[in-house]
Amino acid sequence: MGERTLILDDARMARTVERMAWQILERHREGERLVLAGIRNSGYALAERIAVHLKPHVTAELISIEVNKREPSLEDTRASVAPSQLEGVHLVVVDDVLNSGATLLYAVAHFMTAPMGRITTAVLVDRNHKRYPVKADIKGLSLSTGLHERVEVDWSAPSATYLV
Repeated sequence: MGERTLILDDARMARTVERMAWQILERHREGERLVLAGIRNSGYALAERIAVHLKPHVTAELISIEVNKREPSLEDTRASVAPSQLEGVHLVVVDDVLNSGATLLYAVAHFMTAPMGRITTAVLVDRNHKRYPVKADIKGLSLSTGLHERVEVDWSAPSATYLV
């Protein structure tokens, strides 16, 4: 593995996730039912951590969504709950890193078959390399990187985010 640069250490990651949870609360305070749809695997791990911070204030349901991150148009997007079961909910689609925007776009599009109360997107790191007209409503960190660089989120204890 090449050289890695630490972007978020465990303490800063925890503060960032807590701040994201507060932003979600602010956007969805009037919703009766809040669902966090974490994009597998790291997006779901982030959604779990956000849910911990939301718990004293609101109960957020966790669901997983699976998108082929390399070729999203080649496979159907799947979620652990059918969109029809989420009618009227406030939905937050959560992922770890926003690169081109394709994964987030396909994840949100999956839920557009049912009328939602509100849909918000949340990412830990926004790399600012979008090819698609997708934005993160809530972002932990905006990071300008080179196209050849990657951002990795390591959720092991202690968790950290690296630029590779």
